[in-house]
Amino acid sequence: MSRATRVAVALLATAAGSAAGQAGAAGAAGAGLAPDSAQLAARARLWIRPVASLAVPGTGQLLAHEDRGALYLVTELYLVTRYFQLRHDAQVQADRFRELAFEVARRPFAPSRRDTIFEYFETMERFVASGQFDYDPGPGISPETDPATYNGSVWLLARRTNWSDPDTPPPPTSLEYIRAIDFYIARAVGPGFQWSWRDAPLARDEFRATIRNSDDGFRRAQNQLGLLLANHLVSAVDALASSRLSGVARRPAQLETVILGPHHGRVALRVAL
Repeated sequence: MSRATRVAVALLATAAGSAAGQAGAAGAAGAGLAPDSAQLAARARLWIRPVASLAVPGTGQLLAHEDRGALYLVTELYLVTRYFQLRHDAQVQADRFRELAFEVARRPFAPSRRDTIFEYFETMERFVASGQFDYDPGPGISPETDPATYNGSVWLLARRTNWSDPDTPPPPTSLEYIRAIDFYIARAVGPGFQWSWRDAPLARDEFRATIRNSDDGFRRAQNQLGLLLANHLVSAVDALASSRLSGVARRPAQLETVILGPHHGRVALRVAL
């Protein structure tokens, strides 16, 4: 490295340090002063467009006469329309599988229609029949014993959970037997909600298809809400970045350093913002 180059680098470092010191002093001095009304107004204007885009995507960009605001707005309209369409289609499917459940599988057991939670209909999809709640009209509870039915599977689980041997019943007055009966009563399907698909296999197939379509439709509609939120956030961040860049562009700044070499050469470093 030549002597002239070393001198130039040293002078540049000195000038940069001096400029940094002056900037720090100016910042420290400015920190002790309260912002005036013009600064507060400028800060408020900075957030107008981001807040507008957060509320309605694209409005912040349109306020700045930026054409891409129309893209955010069209995306918002499409996602909202798609959300309500998916909700509507899913509800149509939900009404259909409830109608099949009431009119086909539950009609012989409950002439009046009684709705319940969605998990009940999912159970109807998995088991061909609920089975009887109490197959003996005498005193006490005589649980369903067919494990292919829902109530029968509940009674099998109750025996496995509370009895030492699920195939060997303890005395009816024993604590193990009473606990198994309580387990069964708490989880088995009662007389008002029994069902059977045994004589309607085609209706059961349609029921399975509609319940899956309804579940998928509601899930897809929920996904649209996530896309709507993302569209709001991206539009707001875009508007904030554009607003800040516009603010910088309206306040031009320039840093210039001049270095004189040993032969009175002139080297200038200029950075413009």
